[in-house]
Amino acid sequence: MESVCSTAEEPKLRHVEKDILIPKIMKDKAKELCSEQVKDFTKCCKDTGFLMVIKCQKENKLLKECLTGYYRDPAFYEECKAEYLKTREEHRAAQGVPHQKHSTST
Repeated sequence: MESVCSTAEEPKLRHVEKDILIPKIMKDKAKELCSEQVKDFTKCCKDTGFLMVIKCQKENKLLKECLTGYYRDPAFYEECKAEYLKTREEHRAAQGVPHQKHSTST
């Protein structure tokens, strides 16, 4: 019974969840939060074409700083982790409902 309580408090994350799925949420949210820098960098790249590597260094630097600030923020990681765990729990509950109905009718 104790393992159920500790699992509810501190859910175990698989490798793919920790290293791929949660960082993907972080990346998507950080892009939204840095939307102004993303917009400026995108505009610069479109306007300059092949010279974007040279001409868009300032915009690229500002975008990287903004994104990196979020990626390195432990509170932001925990926020994205909580969002992922909530979604995972909802998904598991939705899958569990039909399965439980099937097993109770047997």
